[in-house]
Amino acid sequence: MQRIYDRREFIGKYFFLNSLIAGAPALLIGCGSKKDSPRLKDANINSNPCEDLSGLSENDLEVRTKAAYTIKSPLPDNLCSNCKLHIPPAAGKECGSCLLFKGPVYPSGYCIYWAPPT
Repeated sequence: MQRIYDRREFIGKYFFLNSLIAGAPALLIGCGSKKDSPRLKDANINSNPCEDLSGLSENDLEVRTKAAYTIKSPLPDNLCSNCKLHIPPAAGKECGSCLLFKGPVYPSGYCIYWAPPT
């Protein structure tokens, strides 16, 4: 004997199935790459404050990249610590900053905008 569905049961199953299909992408996005997870970013922050870039925006990071900032200077005499644009570290801090871009700067670092002290 075949069971005949009534209209109310059909509509209920139809909406349940559609909401399941519509909600699946949201669930899958939540299961995405752990690489972009802010929780993991915070957990991976090194103990060195000069490497902590967590407070910087994408735009700030792009400026650092365009300046070709490196943590170790390829030129022994051109260091961030003896650059005109370098801001020395505050009392009790390990790393300084730069007038050109945001974020911490190694004293031994370098960028293409190195300027000799006057």
